[in-house]
Amino acid sequence: MKNPIANIFKNFVIYLLLCLATFLMLKTISLYFSFDDKVAFLSQKQDYIDNTIWKISFYVHVFSSIFVLLAGFTQFSNYILANHKKIHRWLGRFYAYNIFLINFPAGMIMAIYANGFLPSKMAFIILDCLWFWFTLKAVIEIRRKNVKEHKNYMIRSYALTCSAITLRTWKLILSNLFTIDPMTLYMIDAWLGFVPNLLFAEWLIKRKKK
Repeated sequence: MKNPIANIFKNFVIYLLLCLATFLMLKTISLYFSFDDKVAFLSQKQDYIDNTIWKISFYVHVFSSIFVLLAGFTQFSNYILANHKKIHRWLGRFYAYNIFLINFPAGMIMAIYANGFLPSKMAFIILDCLWFWFTLKAVIEIRRKNVKEHKNYMIRSYALTCSAITLRTWKLILSNLFTIDPMTLYMIDAWLGFVPNLLFAEWLIKRKKK
């Protein structure tokens, strides 16, 4: 039998960590409100800073992705699902259409122009395509009334949404523990940002089945 107190504590810790991660993301995003072309990540993209398509995609992705993170964050709340189904559906639609219409195309443009040569570009292209596919499958399954598979695909989709957080976390860890040149670090980080997330998502899905 499951221990309800342990379950509440586990959920509290998960939500606390996600809240902290979201706060740190907001703090990072706030740096770009100045539209300074040499601030933070933009200082590494001076070769593309005059590329209007890339620049628009960057700002669209940065300023809209936080809303995807927050909307997806609410989709796993049993309280909202049980007591506010309309809110759950509305936020779910917002999450999906934001990815389909805004962040998938913006992310693909950024992937094509990613630092770190072909390995980084391939990592971000795969990430973007999987993000789109898992979200689409989640939408398809719920329209088929297949709640179980809908939840599983949403877990996979949100695991990739969280790559925005893990990408930065791995970069901090690796840059502080090892001396790696920036391009090599970026290539490693591009894959670490989402592959462990996917593995964790699959483990979580299998654990739920058991």
